[in-house]
Amino acid sequence: MRKEARTDFARKLRSNMTDAEHRLWFHLRKHQLADLRFRRQHPIAGYIADFACLEARLVIELDGSQHLDSSSDAVREAAIRQAGFQILRFWNDDVLLRTQRVLEAILKTALEGGR
Repeated sequence: MRKEARTDFARKLRSNMTDAEHRLWFHLRKHQLADLRFRRQHPIAGYIADFACLEARLVIELDGSQHLDSSSDAVREAAIRQAGFQILRFWNDDVLLRTQRVLEAILKTALEGGR
């Protein structure tokens, strides 16, 4: 996918977020988590990450049931890791039902990893 198409696709994804993405973004936006700057639907290594903190080299992916045993996810993860990012994956249900635990895991990983 060419760069302009990726950017347009990322914009479309930002305007059509899932409930779990909305919930997590509410807590990550505006430097609310340890003053870390997160971006949503950010292009990295030819893919679009759900959330990314560039300074901590951290990507957060939220998954629904369509991601069970997805071979394309493995290829995508490998490319993002090759670009120097650590990846945290959470199920949508975890974000919606256990938000505080998810935020604690993100903070712990971000502070250990890049900051």
